Amino acid sequence: MVRGIVRITLASLALLSSAHAQTADPASFVNPFIGTGAVDTNSLSGSNFPGACTPFGFVQLSPDTRESPSDPASGYDYNDHSIFGFSHTHLSGTGVADLFDILCMPYTGEVVWEPGQYKSDFTHDAEKASPGYYSVLLKTWNTKVELTATTHVGLQRYTFPTGTRGHVIIDLDHSLDKKRFYWPCRIISAQVRVVNDHTIEGYRIITGWSRLRKVFFRAEFSQPFVSDALLEGGKVMEAGTVVNGTRVKAVLDFNASKDQPVLVKVGLSSVSREGAERNLETELPGWDFDATVADARAAWNKELSCISVDGTEEQKRIFYTGLYHAFTQPNNLADADGAYVGTDFTTRKAADGTHYSTFSLWDTYRAAHPLYTLVQPERDAAFINSMLRQYETYGYLPIWQLWGDETYCMIGNHAIPVIVDAYMKHLPGIDYAKAYAAIRASSVVEHPGAPFRLLDQYHFFPENKQSQSVSLTLEVAFDDWCVAQMANAMGKTEDYKYFMDRAGSYRNLYDADTRFFRGRNADGNWVSPFDPLTYGGNGGAPYTEGNAWQYCWYVPQDVPGLIRLLGGASSFTDKLDTFFTLQAKPADVNGNASGFIGQDAHGNEPSHHTPYLYDYAGQPWKTQLYTARIMQELYNDKSSGYAGNEDCGQMSSWYIFSAMGFYPVNPASSVYCFGSPQLRKAVIRLANGGRFTVLAPKAGGKNIYIQAVRLNGSPYHKTYITHKDILSGGTLEFDMGPAPNKKWGTAPEDAPAGSAY
Repeated sequence: MVRGIVRITLASLALLSSAHAQTADPASFVNPFIGTGAVDTNSLSGSNFPGACTPFGFVQLSPDTRESPSDPASGYDYNDHSIFGFSHTHLSGTGVADLFDILCMPYTGEVVWEPGQYKSDFTHDAEKASPGYYSVLLKTWNTKVELTATTHVGLQRYTFPTGTRGHVIIDLDHSLDKKRFYWPCRIISAQVRVVNDHTIEGYRIITGWSRLRKVFFRAEFSQPFVSDALLEGGKVMEAGTVVNGTRVKAVLDFNASKDQPVLVKVGLSSVSREGAERNLETELPGWDFDATVADARAAWNKELSCISVDGTEEQKRIFYTGLYHAFTQPNNLADADGAYVGTDFTTRKAADGTHYSTFSLWDTYRAAHPLYTLVQPERDAAFINSMLRQYETYGYLPIWQLWGDETYCMIGNHAIPVIVDAYMKHLPGIDYAKAYAAIRASSVVEHPGAPFRLLDQYHFFPENKQSQSVSLTLEVAFDDWCVAQMANAMGKTEDYKYFMDRAGSYRNLYDADTRFFRGRNADGNWVSPFDPLTYGGNGGAPYTEGNAWQYCWYVPQDVPGLIRLLGGASSFTDKLDTFFTLQAKPADVNGNASGFIGQDAHGNEPSHHTPYLYDYAGQPWKTQLYTARIMQELYNDKSSGYAGNEDCGQMSSWYIFSAMGFYPVNPASSVYCFGSPQLRKAVIRLANGGRFTVLAPKAGGKNIYIQAVRLNGSPYHKTYITHKDILSGGTLEFDMGPAPNKKWGTAPEDAPAGSAY
């Protein structure tokens, strides 16, 4: 008996040791190549980059495989075979491109200036990436390039072949495609200045998706350059000291040797040249490349250890790479001393030392920000404080903010649910009086994307007066519901009544004859002809990046009301069944629509909550079926890892939640609906010091159906769990099997009612 106890104890210790080893280095499961290139080049795969960065860092140092990047927006496509250089800023997973600042490229031979001349072939066999590190052999130049980063500094190590003259070009003209993109991109002004034989500095001012960006840099080299040449347009200045213009480049020459690699560290600032120099001195005063790699990996391990999981090796790679992508942005624009440029282009100081941007809110409000409230609550508060700074200078909250500039991309104002979610979850560190003023103003102040006077006049947005009218009406109705909840909690009765009334405006676009939300004009007539399969893009149609099928389900604030509108639970689930099985794909499918299961297009955000809606209508086993199918068929651990643009952490956050077994259908309700857990175990490390453990030891493969649930050892029949339950700590256990249990979770009282307030 004693020996048996010892054996069990040793086995338990072995499991604990194994779990600890996994937790200690979760970065080992991250594959930065996931989401960098589709197998079918006509498909979307993520639009992620594989280069070096730190969590939420300003610098994303990565290779660009296109001379003038536009698609994919990350600048890197796994299917390409050439590298044009390594630029210091990138977007992760977005549908449109920008940034690509301060490109550096080593090469050998004659001095050349054009991208087609200094580009190099490469192969994936000679390419590696891990959190905080990237390396590749440039075949054309037989030169090895290694990259790492701190928050504001990129560090590169070039190993040239011995006996050659090594060159490094710094190209300030490299940008997104200046001729073929949605908006004009051009360099307004740029400068390179030679400080000494180890140092250059400069800036560029550029317009593109972000209307005006100032990028300052200081580059220091580990050994002196023996000569330099500066270029503006077609004019070369040998041994120049400064060059100004709009097509500025510099070439620096080095005596190459395999035994003495050339290192260059580049500090960036969005504020000033002095800021770039200060960031460089503060974050990377030395030249220890390997130590910098280790520090970056340690920073990633610290952040990634917020959740420890047990599953298959593939599941762990998808999961931790998803966390990695979710923590790649928003990016801290503030310098090391807290200085940042406001939306009014004045220099300001952030008291907490951070000012974040890259807010892809139309995507990330759905799951990424709710994930942050669980595992990054202090950071989410800092994100919100950064959003509030836009309100202070701009008059309303961010819609899609890039480099501190409002781009007006997408519809609605989904900073609102992010703030309301934080308020209802009691995240500290936020001035909620100011926050309420901001969300209220953002719901009534007219701006190019939201003519609220039309909503007040017609109680919907008429298509003949406002394009994307159906999507805009539905999404603003959700935002209004969020404002109403915060108003009610703060005792603002009149505001509560006003915004709750507007939150019901979605009903005014419901056509009982077709059983879809349809566009209608100011005279009240429906927009005709109508085909629910017809897609809209980003203007010129009633639907935004979707069709009537996909927007039929967008009432996350009132799913019970939507069920009644569609004729009751049976009628609702019948229509959902058709949605998930109707295979028709007309020729005008928008490029953002991908990852189809029937009409559910998981590759784009309007469909993300839809498979969970069966939980509300007494058929939770169908939620389990479709969420498992999406995870098993539409995510993988290869370059084609996503079914659509990853969108700054949203696609990843959907998987992170869903693999653990739950998802926030209404991302401002503090309610998480159950799906089909795929991981055997997940432990969430809570900010309050507690732990919330999810166990599903039989999960995976064909065991996609919930047989029973226990919360802290007691039988649990509800098809949801609340944020409060999670923060209380404890253990949620799923018993999984290959056949649906149609008795579990099917009673009306088991369904999520829509709110936990």
